[in-house]
Amino acid sequence: MALVLHAGNNNKNAFKALIAAEYSGVKVELVKNFEMGVTNKTPEFLKINPIGKVPVLETPDGPLFESNAIARYVARLKTDNPLFGSTLIEYARIEQWIDFASLEIDPNIGRWFYPRLGFGVHLPPVEEFAISSLKRGLSALNTHLASNTYLVGHSVTLADIIMTCNLVVGFSRVMTKSFTSEFPHVERYFWTMVNQPNFHKILGEVKQTESVPPVQSAKKPSQPKEPKKEAKKEAKKEAKKEPEKPKVVEAAEEEEAPKPKPKNPLDLLPPSKMVLDDWKRLYSNTKTNFREVAIKGFWDMYDPEGYSLWFCDYKYNDENTVSFVTLNKVTGFLQRMDLARKYAFGKMLIAGAEPPFKVKGLWLFRGQEIPQFVIDECYDMELYDWKKVDLSDEAQKERVNQMIEDQEPFEGEPLLDAKCFK
Repeated sequence: MALVLHAGNNNKNAFKALIAAEYSGVKVELVKNFEMGVTNKTPEFLKINPIGKVPVLETPDGPLFESNAIARYVARLKTDNPLFGSTLIEYARIEQWIDFASLEIDPNIGRWFYPRLGFGVHLPPVEEFAISSLKRGLSALNTHLASNTYLVGHSVTLADIIMTCNLVVGFSRVMTKSFTSEFPHVERYFWTMVNQPNFHKILGEVKQTESVPPVQSAKKPSQPKEPKKEAKKEAKKEAKKEPEKPKVVEAAEEEEAPKPKPKNPLDLLPPSKMVLDDWKRLYSNTKTNFREVAIKGFWDMYDPEGYSLWFCDYKYNDENTVSFVTLNKVTGFLQRMDLARKYAFGKMLIAGAEPPFKVKGLWLFRGQEIPQFVIDECYDMELYDWKKVDLSDEAQKERVNQMIEDQEPFEGEPLLDAKCFK
């Protein structure tokens, strides 16, 4: 029998159990047609949770409320579930980070966000304290994530599920890019988590908010019914006297219609003889004689007027002491570069027989500069030193060849891995 979860389909606290269910192979059905403020006030709902809060899980042994407890229950249905770690200390640390997410992150996001929507009185000193407290929590989290891909161990645990669900409201509603840029490791962690298949299946596409919502003004008191009717009658009379007014309204509406979304500046550049998709296809399909086929084909296609080549070197290679953490950094970077897929091709090499590992890259971009929208949207860009390739320098041109080819050893070191963005 499937477990039944009572909550709306956009409730971040319900997401905790649903994501845990995906990782645990447990079937949990979200109740249909749930309307917050209506369904949870019915006598039937109050029998399973007397205070009317959501989510509530119906189990064979009775109802269960409180979202963290529900997520724990769902995860425990799988024997030896790795969501709880593999040792006693890992289990304790998972519980530690669940408490941290619930006490330091979630309530401070709530104290910042919900009063702005009119749920409670908005008091600037209270908001300032909430933001300050949230920054303190995010700073501690950022320090931990500087050397850890996940909160505990080397894979997703229940702590990651609960932390990410709590951060979703922050990132999507109040925490703008300018705010989160102070915490780059938290950013990397969050976007890595929400793009994991089991997270993405439940959360869908998550986008970061571009602005903090304004404080809602107090609602005007409703008018008595009689004056409303009289006002409607008067409005009808006015409409009869002035039959041309609807045309004026139509014209105003047309003038106020949203303007078409501006084109990407790169689409406005003069046409290039290089067709990027042709190069990507050649790269992917060349299995043998790579130098003679793919590398030669690249230079035959390359248009130095329409495209530019760039080397990048990670600024903090001394931090790359754990191989899987280093690989995850690069993977996350490539995921966040997806917005440039139409205009770019990249190779990222992770070199070194032992730590610290060196991360080096080669990128092909449309235009003569690194696209500004990439710099603005992908925070990883500032973590690298960028240098435009000088094609008049044969040594630099040969370095391009070696990076496209994944030549090993590269600059005297073996490759831990090589990744391609295409």
